[in-house]
Amino acid sequence: MSTYERLIALLDEHGASYRLIDHAPEGRTELVSRLRGHPVRQAAKCVVVLVKVDRKTRKYVLAVVPGHTRVDLGVVKALYNARYAGFADNEAAERLSGSVSGTILPVTFTEELELVVDPSLLDQDEIFFNAARLDRSVALATEDYHRIAKPRIHAIAQLPSEPAHSESRRELEPDHV
Repeated sequence: MSTYERLIALLDEHGASYRLIDHAPEGRTELVSRLRGHPVRQAAKCVVVLVKVDRKTRKYVLAVVPGHTRVDLGVVKALYNARYAGFADNEAAERLSGSVSGTILPVTFTEELELVVDPSLLDQDEIFFNAARLDRSVALATEDYHRIAKPRIHAIAQLPSEPAHSESRRELEPDHV
């Protein structure tokens, strides 16, 4: 079963209120938000983060923030009391999420990937994300998303103009919608 099929089965199994939106292939948050016809703040931007707790312990976190923000790696690092937090490489992100970069879902199907969502995303009535495909998206009732995904909620988003909480922050964040 593909990641897309797993998502639809999960939503149907839980009686979620959602709709599918077909559009031109696109994985960049701002551009796909325009194609779908919603404000970018309603997009669930999904980024896989590698967290090194200590020399031997590594975790992967699926950080989900509103589309107009970035993941604050310093906050993620502090959340796990870790010595390092950085963007996972594409190979690890795609393996753990089950989909290609630009189509990563705001849900996880593996215990190897812990889901952390910024609370400001949950302020929206409906969220939008690519459905493990570049040409199809899901508009999902936020209360259903919260109920089904059962994410850890923590303020991990920052506006692009805000200073980062981490000295080693990269200027550009990968766009894993």
